Amino acid sequence: MVKLREHKKETENKAIEKLAAPAKVYIPLSQHIGKPCEPLVKAGDYVHLGQKIAAAQANVYSPIHSSVSGKVAGIQDWPHPVLGRCRAIVIENDGLDKLPGSQACRPSEEINSLGPDKVRDAVLEAGIVGMGGASFPSHIKLNPPKPVDTLIVNGAECEPYLTGDYRLMVERTEEILKGIELIAKCLGVKNVIIGIEDNKPEAIEIFSRKSQVTGPMAMVCFPTGKAASYKIKVLKSQYPQGGEKQLILNVLGKEVPSGKLPFEIGVVVHNVSTVFAIYEAVYCGKPLYERVVTVAGSCVSNPGNFLARIGTPFKDLIDPRGLKEEPAKIIVGGPMMGIAQFDDKTPVIKSTTGILLYSKKEALLNEELACIRCGACVRECPAFLMPTLISLASKKGLWPQAKVYGASDCIECGICSYVCPSNIRLVQHIKRAKLEVAR
Repeated sequence: MVKLREHKKETENKAIEKLAAPAKVYIPLSQHIGKPCEPLVKAGDYVHLGQKIAAAQANVYSPIHSSVSGKVAGIQDWPHPVLGRCRAIVIENDGLDKLPGSQACRPSEEINSLGPDKVRDAVLEAGIVGMGGASFPSHIKLNPPKPVDTLIVNGAECEPYLTGDYRLMVERTEEILKGIELIAKCLGVKNVIIGIEDNKPEAIEIFSRKSQVTGPMAMVCFPTGKAASYKIKVLKSQYPQGGEKQLILNVLGKEVPSGKLPFEIGVVVHNVSTVFAIYEAVYCGKPLYERVVTVAGSCVSNPGNFLARIGTPFKDLIDPRGLKEEPAKIIVGGPMMGIAQFDDKTPVIKSTTGILLYSKKEALLNEELACIRCGACVRECPAFLMPTLISLASKKGLWPQAKVYGASDCIECGICSYVCPSNIRLVQHIKRAKLEVAR
C-alpha cells in the first residue's frame, strides 16, 4: 500500500448540497453487475418519481427507477461512464416530483418486526447496489450462500479527492447505524466492525461519541438498544485501503484466497453509502434514485459534495460549480481507479462516486519507457502479483500466460502504474489481459 496526496481538504468540510433535478435525465439500463435491465415503459408514458422503469429476469440484477416525474421522451443509445455507450431511458422532468403514492417512513416498531427476507425484498425492490464503485446487487450480499460471522462497514474512502462517504458518516450517523442493524439482522451476525481511516477525524469522533467506552475498538450499542454491537477500527490512511480484500486483511488479519470471495472466509463488506441507501429503502420505502457525488479537481472553482439524481448529465453538475479553466480531462470516480470520459453529457449512475476535472498540465501523459526491472510494481502490489510480467504477457497477446500470472486477481487499483519510474501503463495492459482471460 502507498500514501497518496489526498486532495480532500477542498471538500471534506463542505456539507452535502442537494442539487435541483435537471430538465431531462438519461437513465442507463445497465447500472449493476449482472444482466442489463429491459424497459418497463415506452415513449410517451408518464412516470412518477421513484417508479420502477426497468427490470430483468435474472438471478443477478437490480431494478432501475425514475429519478424524476415526467414524460418518457424515448429510449436511445447514450454515453455511459463505464461501458462507453448503453441504452438509456430519457425522461423530461415536469418539476413536480410526483410520487406514485403516499410515502412515509415506517416506525421503528414495524421495522423491528420485519424478518430478514422482508428486508432483502425491500432492498431488491429499491434497486440498491454497491455504491463504492463495485455496483454488485446488495440484496444478494444480504443472503450469502454460506453462514458468515462478521460484517465490515467500509468507511475508508481511500481515493484522493472523494469525500462523499465521509460527509454521510458525519451528517447521517444515526441512519447509517440503523442500516448496519438491518444488515446484521439479515446476515445473522453480531460481530460488526466499521473501518474508518485516520484522516476522517470528525467521523471517528461522532461514532466514538456513541461508544460506551473509548478507544480505537470501542463497543457501541445500536440505536434501538439491541444486544448486537459494533466496533470502530481506526485504520492508517493509505491506498488502496478501501479495497474489499485489503480492508479485510487490515481489519481482521485474514486473507481472502485467490479466486475466492469474502463470504467464503465468513465475512461480508458493505460500503457506508450502500448502508445508508439500505436504511432509506427499508425505513422510508425510497428507491435508489439519487446519490452523493464529489465534484472536484483543479479546474473547479467551487468543489463540493452534491446529492444528485441518477441520470443527471455531468454537464449539469459541472456548470453550476463554475470553472477556472476548460478541463482537458473528466474522470468519473477517483484519480487512481476512475475512468476518463469522452462526453460531458454522460449521466450519473448508481456507482458514480465523484467527477474530477483536470487541467491540460495534469492530464499530460509522460512518455512510456522501457522496464528497468526495479521491482517497484511487485513490491507495492496489494494483491501480491507481478504486474510487470502480466503486462508483458498482455503486450505479446499471451493470454494463457497472463492467467497463470494471476491477471484475474488484479483489483485494478493503479498502484503499479503510479510507482513505475518508466511510466509504463501497467494497469491498462493488465485490464486488457483480464478481459481476454475472461473471454
